[in-house]
Amino acid sequence: MKNAIKYGAVIGILSGIWILILHLAGAYENAYPNSDGFSWLEYLSIIIPFVGLYFGIKSFRDNYNGGRMEFFEGIFEGFKIMVVGGIIAAFFATVYIQYVAQSLKMDVMGRIGGAGVVGVLFTLAISLLLMNKQRNL
Repeated sequence: MKNAIKYGAVIGILSGIWILILHLAGAYENAYPNSDGFSWLEYLSIIIPFVGLYFGIKSFRDNYNGGRMEFFEGIFEGFKIMVVGGIIAAFFATVYIQYVAQSLKMDVMGRIGGAGVVGVLFTLAISLLLMNKQRNL
């Protein structure tokens, strides 16, 4: 769990900083009136969970699991990392919406759901990439 907390905290804190960067860059204010509110800068945010999950699952395999990892072990570790990161990122997003951008009208639940789907897909892909071959099924 120590590994999941470490890398989940990295993902959550970097995601919170990214929310601040988007605000300072004016990503939400410059959206077209008839658009859905997305900025091209928002799409860059998928790099944060991908890199965090990759290094977190790799660290789990190399440092905590003796250099071996089965597919489901990687998935389980990735989910733990994403839960920790999601809680921290949700805290930052809540503070941002409550105190900084009260008038910002965006579909927060849709974006949180999208982030969850991206996290699951990244976890599956990275677990497949980093797992050791099975000798017996």
